[in-house]
Amino acid sequence: MVDFEKSGGLVPAVAQDVATGNVLMLAWMNREAFEETVRTGRACYFSRSRGKLWRKGEESGHVQQVHEILLDCDADTILLKVEQVGGAACHEGFASCFFRRLEGGQLTTVGTRLFDPKEVYKK
Repeated sequence: MVDFEKSGGLVPAVAQDVATGNVLMLAWMNREAFEETVRTGRACYFSRSRGKLWRKGEESGHVQQVHEILLDCDADTILLKVEQVGGAACHEGFASCFFRRLEGGQLTTVGTRLFDPKEVYKK
C-alpha cells in the first residue's frame, strides 16, 4: 500500500479532475487522511499549517468526490481522480490552484475566480 514511513509520515497527493484531466491541487496525506478518503470516498488531507486532518470542503462546501485512487511506482505519491463539487478547488476561489503562468519572467493570472474567498471563509 502507501509507503508513509519513507517520507516521515506524509506523502504528496495530487487531485486531478476526473472529467477534464486538469490538475486541481497538491496537498499532503498521512495514513489517517488516506484511510478516511478510502472509507468515505471524499478527499481528506493533512494540513501541515494546522497540524490536523483537513476534510476538503469542510468550510467552503467545495468537496472532492473521489472516483479513483492511483499510486506512483514508489508507492509514495497519491493521485486522486476527483469530481470537484462546487467548481473551485483553490481556497483563493479558482477552479485549480494552478491559476498562474510564468510568462517572460512574470506571473500572469490565467484562471477565472469563481468565488470571493472573503465571502466563503468568514473568519
